[in-house]
Amino acid sequence: MEITQMEREELLGLFADLRVADVRDGMDWCMLHFKGSLAPEIRPLWRTRAVGIARTARYLPYSGPLPRMTPDEYTEWVGWYYNNVCTYPWVEEIQPGDFVVIDQSDANVGLCGSNNTLECVRRGARGLVSNGGVRDTDEVILQKIPFWSRYCSQSMVQARLQYDARNVPVQVGGVTVYPGDVVVADGDGVIVVPRSQAREVARYAHRELRNDKAQRRSMYEAMGMDLDESVK
Repeated sequence: MEITQMEREELLGLFADLRVADVRDGMDWCMLHFKGSLAPEIRPLWRTRAVGIARTARYLPYSGPLPRMTPDEYTEWVGWYYNNVCTYPWVEEIQPGDFVVIDQSDANVGLCGSNNTLECVRRGARGLVSNGGVRDTDEVILQKIPFWSRYCSQSMVQARLQYDARNVPVQVGGVTVYPGDVVVADGDGVIVVPRSQAREVARYAHRELRNDKAQRRSMYEAMGMDLDESVK
């Protein structure tokens, strides 16, 4: 992912206070009406918001055999599987401000859970999104990990997923996501802005946000409501 620190900080700053709805409007103003919005079934585990720079990873359905094993043999096999088949090399490459975008081939599998999501955030990830599943969801929510997914899953990855590639274009929620794109996510879902058009999209998204705040603030004041952060 070739993006300078200066550009990274610029893009993160441009989208820092924009909602998904604002970005969707900005995309429309740039004639990108049917681009960027991930499928609506990809939802947040909990109501939160995150903005980051796309770091991508792709996993495929496991194509190897599942030998018959005793539980002790299976324990050894699981270690081999994590070290050789379903690896996570992208975790060590996370930079502050990244938004991890994972193509799990739409599999209902808990590739991420309470442990590795916390490691991602510790390394600087702003959020994660997957067209597959996440597990340990009670703990993920307790730890306030911003995660958007298609499924809440129960299973581990063994005999289900295998690592394929990282830092490549991926297909998630009907959208092709390139490393370096801008990802914005909140309760309305996830939207991806092409890096090459991000500045123009942000310009019009901010205009719509300002208009919305002004209009709603006038109604707050007319109704005697206390002003909150959404209208200030």
